[in-house]
Amino acid sequence: MTVRAQKFTPEVLLSAPRRSAGVPNADGSSVLYTTSTYSFETHAKTVELRSLDTKTQESRLLLQDNSISEPLWLPGEKEVYACLKSEDKGKTSILISMIMAGSSWKESTYTAGSIDAPASSLKITQLSEDSYAVVLAAQSSADGSLYNSGTAPKTQSTGKLYKSLFVRHWDDYVTPQKNSLWYATLTKAKDGKFELSKWVNALKGAGLESPVPPFGGTDSFDVSKSGIIFVSKDPKANPALSTKCDVYYIELSSFTEDPAPKPFEYTTKGFKGASASPVFLPDAKKAVFLSLSGAGYESDKSQIFLVEDLKKDSVKRLFNQKTEGSLDKSPQNLVFSHDGKTLYFSAEDQGYGRIFALTSDPTNGEVLRALTDTGYVSDIHPLSNGDVFYTSSSLVDYSSYSIIGTSKSESRAAKWTHSSSKDGSSLGLKASQVSSIRTPASDTTVNKTVHSWVYKPSNFEEGKKYPLALLIHGGPQGAWGDSWSTRWNPAVYAEQGYVVITPNITGSTGYGQAFTDAIRKDWGGAPYNDLVNVMDWVEKNMPEVDMTRTVALGASYGGYMVNWLQGHDLGRRFKALVCHDGIFSFAGGLLATEELYFPFHDLGGTPWYSPSANQTTDDAKQAFGQTSLDAWNKNDPSRYLDHWQTPQLVIHNEKDYRLCISEGLAAFNVLQARGIDSQFLTFPDENHWVLAPENSLVWHKVVLNWINKYVGLPAYCEDDEESADFFGGLKQDGGKTVEMPGMGKPET
Repeated sequence: MTVRAQKFTPEVLLSAPRRSAGVPNADGSSVLYTTSTYSFETHAKTVELRSLDTKTQESRLLLQDNSISEPLWLPGEKEVYACLKSEDKGKTSILISMIMAGSSWKESTYTAGSIDAPASSLKITQLSEDSYAVVLAAQSSADGSLYNSGTAPKTQSTGKLYKSLFVRHWDDYVTPQKNSLWYATLTKAKDGKFELSKWVNALKGAGLESPVPPFGGTDSFDVSKSGIIFVSKDPKANPALSTKCDVYYIELSSFTEDPAPKPFEYTTKGFKGASASPVFLPDAKKAVFLSLSGAGYESDKSQIFLVEDLKKDSVKRLFNQKTEGSLDKSPQNLVFSHDGKTLYFSAEDQGYGRIFALTSDPTNGEVLRALTDTGYVSDIHPLSNGDVFYTSSSLVDYSSYSIIGTSKSESRAAKWTHSSSKDGSSLGLKASQVSSIRTPASDTTVNKTVHSWVYKPSNFEEGKKYPLALLIHGGPQGAWGDSWSTRWNPAVYAEQGYVVITPNITGSTGYGQAFTDAIRKDWGGAPYNDLVNVMDWVEKNMPEVDMTRTVALGASYGGYMVNWLQGHDLGRRFKALVCHDGIFSFAGGLLATEELYFPFHDLGGTPWYSPSANQTTDDAKQAFGQTSLDAWNKNDPSRYLDHWQTPQLVIHNEKDYRLCISEGLAAFNVLQARGIDSQFLTFPDENHWVLAPENSLVWHKVVLNWINKYVGLPAYCEDDEESADFFGGLKQDGGKTVEMPGMGKPET
């Protein structure tokens, strides 16, 4: 392979150490974390467990072991920590270790106990001076027993019979096995070492599942000396038609009770959507959690609820009306200060992921303050002295740990920080490459302007013209933020020589709930017009951009928008397009998805209602209302195929059960049949995303080669048989699609 890029490249992106969220001890003097590094030379991943001294900034290697994960401090300890270790045949051990000067990790580490299954989401809380409660997640069979796929008996047939909705989810077929929370105790023995008691399934016989799949983890539950609080999908609601998750509490006195007490359910009147992020107050007598009002809308505004008495169904909204109006954003990552007087959380806000502090004032009621300005916060840990430790990233920095003061007299600048990439300089990136623009919004009733990030090459020269790469985000209720990504990183394109623009069009999060909601039933309307306005504004106001050399790329909803561009005038302004896992047809794509509540909500109802027909009422209609087919029809890309003519790369993965691979194949087939230059890339082992480093490298090679050839930039690399199996594609007829007999050429 001949790589021509000299600076930040996909190889640099994918081989850079991926640092976990930092876990500080109580006073913030030491931070535990893991780094995962992939080598394209050895084709192997290396995981390191490390500790960082916040005073000296010295990072110490504790262990290099790919089976280690989720380190955390034992509560009340400054040097003793626990972590998970994956063993043979799916077994998971809990290791206890102590950071001691002059001692090796092996000398200070021992196994406290294990669970005979793959496990994750470790949480520990202190019960007494010598004992701790331990809770983790592992799968259970229908009878509540522990399930290990590696040791379970194998069936002779691979057939799966389903009799209701929700056949598969994300990238797996739904099985009888469910996630469960398991608890035990760590107790100090006479020799000073901790021993683990037997595990108890907290959810046995309850008909509940937690953490909530596919992405639920420690954010699905919390543990205190009084018990476990958790969220679970409502077992009475169909998961394909409803987002409803409820909050439950299991009261435990010793964490040895077997069987576990029956979970107590809390109700949130008028809120029928998903609940999340349950967190105990430090006194373990109260708790808070997040909840959404709509049963089919994942991107509604999160509301904070307070459980005033854990033993009673006493739930109330935490925000008062005055405070509510000051934060038109969705809180996440709830966590309390050590004294319980301040609730911290993060929220998307104008392209950033900021930390907010909510305190109670005797005179003014609840007071809300922002603690950070830039970057994107992903994890928050209050310290014992009142400061806050947090993990964040930015568009040029893949991992930063910081400590910030929280008193009103202190500035929002971090008083301590540690950047893994030295603020991007080790990658050849710098903050001055990133700026913002504001362009007219097409729907001024919700927002006057649309915010876009602009990313320029590190060697940018005034007076020189550069091609434009327009990146369209997914969701559609999502946003481009000041955050790092290993899948869609603007720096990769900027360092090829593009000016990159990432617009947060109608439907984006972090710019007010009305702006997020405005995309409903209008996928191809206001968002498309926002993109038109962005391109018009750039042409008039950014002379550094060569508007004769532009490309557009998008994934998921962004992929839908690429297909939509193909059928509309804006598509003709681009030299080439890239559609990753996008929607081709609403009937074929959205009705084959697993979470049907998503299209039913976003498009205003089910597509089988006709005002003139005498139709029976079904579950979907009751949940989402009856609508005409207007929203489904007018926003469907497949209705405009006669206008398709821009060269397009289509990428779609076989394990994408959110949007089936037939969507990508249909788009590619149309492009080929119409004689339009096109390519199709697929990964049989990837889902809606491309996560494996080797696959991701191939993805980047193909994408960059595709767009570069249309804007006059050098190919990123030579075609390489080791990178992918190019069956009659890249080199066929000099890289051009062969025109098929009897097929007309694209319209001019």
